[in-house]
Amino acid sequence: MHYDTIIVGGGIAGLTSAAFLCKSGHNVLLCEKEDRLGGLIGSFDYKGFTFDAGIRATEDSGVLFPMLKSLGIEIEFLDNKVSMGLEDYIIDIVSKTSVNDYQEMLEAKFEENKEAISKIIETIRKIMDYMDILYGIDNPLFLDFKKDREYLIKTIVPWLFKYISTVGKIKKYDMSVEEYLETITDNKVLIDIIAQHFFKSTPSFFALSYFSLYLDYKYPRGGTGSLISALTDYIEAHGGNLQTNTSIKIIDISNQKVEDQDGNTYGYKTLVWAADLKTLYDIVTIEGSVDQKTKKAISEKKTLLSDKKGGDSVLTTYLTVDLDKEYFEKKHGAHFFYTPELKGLSKASIKNIIDFNGNFVEDKETVLDWIAKYIRLNTFEISIPVIRDETLAPKGKTGLIISVLIDYDLVKHIEEKGWYDEFKNICEKTTIEALTVSVYPELKDKVLDGFVSTPLTIFERTGNTDGAITGWAFTNDTMPAVKSMPKIASSVKTPLPNIVQSGQWTYSPSGLPISILTGKLAADKINKKLKSGNKI
Repeated sequence: MHYDTIIVGGGIAGLTSAAFLCKSGHNVLLCEKEDRLGGLIGSFDYKGFTFDAGIRATEDSGVLFPMLKSLGIEIEFLDNKVSMGLEDYIIDIVSKTSVNDYQEMLEAKFEENKEAISKIIETIRKIMDYMDILYGIDNPLFLDFKKDREYLIKTIVPWLFKYISTVGKIKKYDMSVEEYLETITDNKVLIDIIAQHFFKSTPSFFALSYFSLYLDYKYPRGGTGSLISALTDYIEAHGGNLQTNTSIKIIDISNQKVEDQDGNTYGYKTLVWAADLKTLYDIVTIEGSVDQKTKKAISEKKTLLSDKKGGDSVLTTYLTVDLDKEYFEKKHGAHFFYTPELKGLSKASIKNIIDFNGNFVEDKETVLDWIAKYIRLNTFEISIPVIRDETLAPKGKTGLIISVLIDYDLVKHIEEKGWYDEFKNICEKTTIEALTVSVYPELKDKVLDGFVSTPLTIFERTGNTDGAITGWAFTNDTMPAVKSMPKIASSVKTPLPNIVQSGQWTYSPSGLPISILTGKLAADKINKKLKSGNKI
């Protein structure tokens, strides 16, 4: 078979590209290596409970809703109230003024640091104002300017001037959130409590913008998988071919064809790579008529990627409990960021389990004891689907999704040493105990069932380098992808003829909106190429 476009990767970026290319009438094949589409977005049923497998909620950021509107897809989105808690102090994030409640909570727990906290809150307010400008309008990429000319003149043009000014202002917040907070306070515990549920070395602008993002969270009725189902239905209704259990093993750029794990070949005019970027450069063949310039560019890109680390991964405990949703709803919203102990993760530095040679220690008891301490001191992201949608759990019962960030290499070391099952048992047990002695005193006795997902689970499901859940690690010496919003249009380019890229690996720190945005950018570039007949 020969296609106008082959898309490799069935996550939200690949599906977005497929949807818009099908909308334009092109012959599209999407190949996904797993048995279901969605990547890090999706829901699954477990004994009558609906759980989300990846992201816990969606954010619009002026991208998601315009994308759906452009395609004519209608999805009902439900409220997704976010709460935050430190020990026994819990607040709800319901408006911009909720930052005042956050300030009061921090001051109640760190009375000696009120002046520093006031400065931190001032920065958060400033960044929230910047976010209102950056993401306060529907992204023009999804607009039809022939139909929306008035919106272009009255909204987009004035916004561009504000946008340019704001981009310059946020450069001062490029340093990591830990470094930025250290310019304000020397209280390491306070710094930890604010920063520890962000990725390592997250830029301060991105980290401190979360108050704005929390207000933007919405939840698709039926679970996050409803978004994937809607896109899938659209693509199939418009002639797209969605092929699961199809892993692309070879890309022959000279003859413009790909080969899957069974030896089946598919020809293409254009290709969108919406999967792991390292894998792309591992499977491209540079034989045949490939010119020397292209060969050199591919070799250089592969070398650049070779030592780059994926962003942080996540450990998730899924629990089914014999407690009604009201038990939890009385305490907090459906999305809850909770720190049960105010000691800070610095007390559980990963350096404590690394030897003089920079390797993880070989002693099982030392490593697993550290894991238990790490979980107890962490900030949990707790998601409860049934609070949003009462159909997502049996009546009178509740499903909990409880996550912490964790290092992929550590979990891989544990698996290689043969401690993996014991490790997962400790994670589940410690998570239940930490929440029982703090915010949910009835939890331990009411757990019906549970299981744990690790970075290895995510790696197996998505193929993402290091089981990353978003983008490249901020700790890399250089980013191997575009990380500047003003340059995002160039993020889909590759040195490979007639091949573009999209998805979580094409902009840092990525996330749902950027994956959608780059999926649309890739589709636009392909669409232009197919209409003109020129090379990309």
